[in-house]
Amino acid sequence: GQLSLLARVSIVNASGDVVYDTFVTPTERITDYRTQWSGIRPKDLIGAPTKQSVVEKVRSILAGRILVGHALQNDLEALNISHPESHVRDSSRYPQFMRKLICGKLKPKALRHIVAEELDMTIQTGEHDSIQDARAVLGLYQKHKSSWEMWHSKEMKRLKKQRKKNST
Repeated sequence: GQLSLLARVSIVNASGDVVYDTFVTPTERITDYRTQWSGIRPKDLIGAPTKQSVVEKVRSILAGRILVGHALQNDLEALNISHPESHVRDSSRYPQFMRKLICGKLKPKALRHIVAEELDMTIQTGEHDSIQDARAVLGLYQKHKSSWEMWHSKEMKRLKKQRKKNST
């Protein structure tokens, strides 16, 4: 009862239009749909495409594109795919959206909190809507695009320098 499975994939474009939204046939027997948070019900998965076909579709949609989302490592892991760091914009890793702990370290905030603070919107008050979440993160990105891109560029340079140092 502790394993999380991929049950839905939702992708919106830069305009917030739905590009892909599908449920996914589970790869294991489901013991708890976590409907109160996930919004997923048993009937949603009837006749859903296989994980393999969904992964292939997602790969083709994302190829060469910038991926914007929140805690994307969880989504990419669930899909068992990778995406180039240079093309990932993750609101859970963007320092402006993080909270500073007493020790000085940064800790990610929940998407609903960031969206409330930055966009004055309420999301995730019960069952999650993955399309609403995707549009909310897109709104965050669009609002902060220039500063986020500047930070991302510096971060990519820092990581490249760090990797070079570690390889010598």
